[in-house]
Amino acid sequence: MWGWFESTLRTYPEIAIFLSLAVGYYVGGKSFKGFSLGAVTATLLTAVLIGQLGITVSANVKSVFFLMFLFAVGYGVGPQFVRGIAKDGIPQAIFALIVSALCIVVPVVCARIAGYDLGYAAGLYAGSQTISASMGLATDAINRLGLPPEQAKAMLDAMPVAYAVTYIYGTIGSAIVLATIGPKLMGIDLAAACKEYEATMGAHTSLGGPDSAWHGFELRAYRIREGAKVSGMTAAQAEALVSDARLFIERLRRGSEIMDVTGDAVLQAGDVVAIAGRREVLVDLLGHRSEEVDDPELLSVKAEGVDVYVTNKEASGKTLAELAKLPAARGVFVRRIKRGATGTEIPVLAQTTLHRGDILTLVGRVSDTTAAAKALGYIDRPSNVADVAFIGGAIALGALVGALVIQVGGAPITLSTAGGTLIAGLLFGWLRSIHPTFGRIPDSTVWFMNSVGLNVFIAVVGISAGPGFVAGLQQLGLSLFLWGVASTTIPLFLAMYLGKYVFKFHPALLFGCVAGARTTTAALGMICDAAKSQTPGLGYTVTYAVGNTVLTIGGMIVIMLLS
Repeated sequence: MWGWFESTLRTYPEIAIFLSLAVGYYVGGKSFKGFSLGAVTATLLTAVLIGQLGITVSANVKSVFFLMFLFAVGYGVGPQFVRGIAKDGIPQAIFALIVSALCIVVPVVCARIAGYDLGYAAGLYAGSQTISASMGLATDAINRLGLPPEQAKAMLDAMPVAYAVTYIYGTIGSAIVLATIGPKLMGIDLAAACKEYEATMGAHTSLGGPDSAWHGFELRAYRIREGAKVSGMTAAQAEALVSDARLFIERLRRGSEIMDVTGDAVLQAGDVVAIAGRREVLVDLLGHRSEEVDDPELLSVKAEGVDVYVTNKEASGKTLAELAKLPAARGVFVRRIKRGATGTEIPVLAQTTLHRGDILTLVGRVSDTTAAAKALGYIDRPSNVADVAFIGGAIALGALVGALVIQVGGAPITLSTAGGTLIAGLLFGWLRSIHPTFGRIPDSTVWFMNSVGLNVFIAVVGISAGPGFVAGLQQLGLSLFLWGVASTTIPLFLAMYLGKYVFKFHPALLFGCVAGARTTTAALGMICDAAKSQTPGLGYTVTYAVGNTVLTIGGMIVIMLLS
């Protein structure tokens, strides 16, 4: 039976790939006391184990899925990358560039001192900085050196060994340093710093807090009594009586007639009005002063929660408080703001500034959300259909440009198909954010291209390197792990001091900036938990966009520096 299994996997290597994914995602999704290998590391280890059977997989499979992955990465970070480089994220972008340089130089120095070859050096860099994608560019760079096939293969086999040994601390160590050790070392009370920052951003004007859930918005019916102050007022005048909260009269019942309400509608005694607002505001301000009515027909309003891309130049750069004064904002509440490739949640505060590429989740009547979307940008109603023609064309165009080779002083200079595809993703992702009429890729599709694309690449790498993994681990395991600890920790400490004393970032944003520059999402999660706030995410998006791009290209830079 075992002989048949081995023979089948060698004959049909595609089965080995899917088996690696199945076990990798299953094991990687499990956690023990908060620790998880993650899908990438688990897939790599599984593939290396399966690779002991001597399975041969075509390198073309690896290349196809890696290009798909790189395009998804670029597409996701494009809006924030362009904004960070070209406009108001310049300080954070410069910070990310410096930190990225430190994250490349320190592993190179460690590899040089330890005497590692190019393969181990590239794996040490990829694992300690948790930037799996860099192995693809490092692989491409090694293949272009013109080394003897046996020597090149030995280096490529060493790369996943070093990656697997150093990645675990690269993930866990980064989170511990930034979320636990860093605040103590910097003398920062993270939770207090976030509260102070939120207060300066106008958190006190929002009675419901910055992170009210979906059920925080309700529609309730109240009867206007005889002699009530609002009797004879327009709906807009009545709404303005509550100065520290946003309430809107959506509909009213007058006798047996039900009608939708605009701002100039005049209210009368005896009317039953449907008022929308935050639940706590309705309960505290109206619940004890007004007669609440159970009127299912009146409250049967067609409402929705929709995502809106901010693309309008007039809206970009303005705060929520400024935008709330626009006529199109009437009847609409902002439930959530997402920014960046990882969908980082930004606090909904009065002084929160919107930027092109932000995604707002708006709550309200369909007519109101549609009007608000026109003022902000483009309403993106849910769809499962991806523009595959766009995906294929964009990847092909980027790869063709990257394949061009220019001779400079006799030396061939090229982006490589991988670099060209990444840049194409950045460009088209940015264009999509400001002109979202083409190139739609649903979040689920982006996730598939990103996660599965990378893990198929990793699986092929692991299967191909399997035979040499055990020997390499036995030879360099402990020392490699310790060099990985140094390569992970040193740049993080330098980055924290740089951010605090040179760039003078606000303490609430400092650790988010460092986590973004190092592209460690796990650390951001622990930082936000320690802060009891999503505010650190404000420092994550621009630095992540820059860091993710530079650190990915870093795999090629490491080979160039050491070769």
